Amino acid sequence: MKLITAIIQPDRLDEVRVSLSAAGVTGLTASVVKGHGAGASRTEYYRGEAHSVELRDKVRIEIIAAAELEDAIVDAIVTGARTGQIGDGKVWVTDVARVVRVRTGEEGSEAL
Repeated sequence: MKLITAIIQPDRLDEVRVSLSAAGVTGLTASVVKGHGAGASRTEYYRGEAHSVELRDKVRIEIIAAAELEDAIVDAIVTGARTGQIGDGKVWVTDVARVVRVRTGEEGSEAL
């Protein structure tokens, strides 16, 4: 099993969900997070005053899936999230040793 994690732009979440649905993904977790990559800060203006913005709003998506679905899920996220601009995000994959469904006690692939 794999944990596929992605950090994307908030306005791309709907496109990513549609792309994942087309790839057969039935569940995911999305969280609002803040962070920055290479473009660490920028200046924004509020009521005429300049403010330095260090952290930008992002969305973190997490999906646990069977290993054979890894490539399709990563491709779906990249397809839905890509704008071609700096800050589109990152996707990474981690091995998962054990999954247990709390409600039923099912383990492994039955818990997905």
